[in-house]
Amino acid sequence: MKVAVTGATGFIGRHVVAELAKHAVTVVAVVRPSSTKTLALPVGNVVSLDLHDAPANAFEIMGCPDVLIHLAWDGLPNYRSLHHFELELPAQYRFLKGLIESGLQNLVVVGTCFEYGMQSGSLSESLAPSPSNPYGFAKDALRSELEYLRKTHPFHLTWARLFYLYGEGQAENSLLPQLRQAVERGDPAFNMSGGEQLRDYLPVDEAARHLVSLALAKQDVGAVNVCSGAPISVRRLVEGWIKENGWAIRLNLGYYPYPDYEPMAFWGDSTKLSTLIGKAT
Repeated sequence: MKVAVTGATGFIGRHVVAELAKHAVTVVAVVRPSSTKTLALPVGNVVSLDLHDAPANAFEIMGCPDVLIHLAWDGLPNYRSLHHFELELPAQYRFLKGLIESGLQNLVVVGTCFEYGMQSGSLSESLAPSPSNPYGFAKDALRSELEYLRKTHPFHLTWARLFYLYGEGQAENSLLPQLRQAVERGDPAFNMSGGEQLRDYLPVDEAARHLVSLALAKQDVGAVNVCSGAPISVRRLVEGWIKENGWAIRLNLGYYPYPDYEPMAFWGDSTKLSTLIGKAT
């Protein structure tokens, strides 16, 4: 089986490629022409491709993969930028449509918990999306466009809604790297919000295992939450990191306001994911 991965050198992509290396598959890593990042592990093929200006024979250039795990998305982490639906959405759809019309049969696309918008509590895939920022809107719009495309060009679609990930290689302005930097500087305190918001956090390597399992199954899954299913307060999460690493730093709670683009308490319902992963193993 041949599996292509877009965004292969990104935070999630590097872990997905590493997980695929454990399986008897040929991996095709799709990277931007301007990318200066390298892959930690050797892969079968590395293809340089601009998704915003993809050639008509992109599917053939990628080696006609059996499955595509599509992680690439530009413009993050600025969730409020109009770029997401003005530029990114049409480019993403053109690229994926071209691959499908050329013969791609199995597609796994990474979505986002922001598709649920300001809905609180345990969020299941049966809830109607209600995005409240341009990024969530654009992702949900792409999902809808692909569902319409399936009516004329049938293919298997898995729409993997990611919640909050952490781990090696994440952006330096993310919570864990910022905490680590504060410790390395010798800061006596770490500035953060009140920390009482409930979120769904998952180690990135675990999320990568789930994405690969879903991809190798080659099933028509539709939307599925990739999450822990277990809410945790941000304060408790950070305190756990401090204890686990033996860091001597106190929390300066309430320094930053709570984000206004997400509810105070939400997490993913992992029932569907658990069922699918159970069937795959």
